[in-house]
Amino acid sequence: MSPVIHLSLAGLVMLAVAACSTTPDAPDLSAPPPRRLDAKTQLEYGAPPPPPPGPRY
Repeated sequence: MSPVIHLSLAGLVMLAVAACSTTPDAPDLSAPPPRRLDAKTQLEYGAPPPPPPGPRY
């Protein structure tokens, strides 16, 4: 076979392999959870305010 046919067959095989591949997962862009305050930070800056009271029934 001529080199042109070999190259075109190789291109078709590469195209078929690329079509069967999967895309990578999207990165997680959500913000990380806030860090908890340690004892030293609470002593230096004060304890965080308590959460608001829940609804009363």
